Amino acid sequence: MKKFIIALLVCVLALSSCAFGASEFNEVWLVTADTTAKGAAGQVFVQLVQEKVKAANSGLVIDYFPNGELGGDADLLRQAQKGYIAIMLCQTAPVVSFIPEVAVFDLPMVFARYDGDTIDRVLNGDSEFHKQMSAAYEKAGLHLLGFMQNATYRLTTANKNLATLSDFKGLQIRTMENANHMTFWTAIGAEPTPLAWSELYISLQNGTVNAQENAADTCVGAHFEEVQKYLACTNHILYCNQICMNDKLYKALSPEHKAVLDKAISEALLEMRPRLEEIDKSNKAILNKGGMTIINYDNSFFTDVLAMQGVRDLYRRIDNATNGLASTLEKSLADSAAAVVPPPSEAAPEVPVPAPAE
Repeated sequence: MKKFIIALLVCVLALSSCAFGASEFNEVWLVTADTTAKGAAGQVFVQLVQEKVKAANSGLVIDYFPNGELGGDADLLRQAQKGYIAIMLCQTAPVVSFIPEVAVFDLPMVFARYDGDTIDRVLNGDSEFHKQMSAAYEKAGLHLLGFMQNATYRLTTANKNLATLSDFKGLQIRTMENANHMTFWTAIGAEPTPLAWSELYISLQNGTVNAQENAADTCVGAHFEEVQKYLACTNHILYCNQICMNDKLYKALSPEHKAVLDKAISEALLEMRPRLEEIDKSNKAILNKGGMTIINYDNSFFTDVLAMQGVRDLYRRIDNATNGLASTLEKSLADSAAAVVPPPSEAAPEVPVPAPAE
């Protein structure tokens, strides 16, 4: 009942302040919500945006409701579509039901061989992928504000040394109930098993399953170092949050307010990137100190996985389901990586050209 009353009040506020422009105090309030826990990266990001917007002193206000106060991810996406709230943040998986093209983030290891800068130029820069994804959001009544990432990923914990690709054969791994994820694990020889999160720790402890996959901070929060021996950096899914806004409300903003919001989002994304890297490193260190051996792979491991027939079939399936956006993503990543020019100190020395003989 409390959530319903809050949501109702928010709807009234959103319609009066956002949909119809500035309030009598010349302020425009953008109700923003997510389900991230206190202190999580998503919450830190929105608070950064909130501070930057306030500092601009333009009359724009970010009214923030964190930690699921206004509902779960699917609820918030529906509210954003209808304009009951203005902005929401979540990981990419829940968005697929609303925007099928977001399934490209289920492409296994598509980002694994690239650094954060390369990925950022594709997801948030002037790439063909960004243009097509933005159009997909707009078709769903939403405006894409950005993606928050820095080449950190979902990893695999196990009680088996996953040193080589053949070691994954027969691995009983708990996964989300996601058809694309399960197809990937099956393709590399593992045995995926959907299992309720509340049952996972005890299932790992008693051997019902002997592996699971999640980001490093989630593994720390669940104390998996107590029941798992290895942390394999499989980097199979990018740990990424998307930030979106009701499209009509975004377009109704004045040019000044759009500029303030876009600048705040862009600056906060940039500032969060080193924090995301540090969160990932520090949590891996905690797991290692707790007794887990960390397994890293070179690019040949990812190349071998991506060459497997079952994985290529999954890529084609996702490409068809996203109107070719999977192919666009692969090409945009390759183009972004190729476009990087090394600094002068790293460039090859010039070879003097001999003067022509006289």
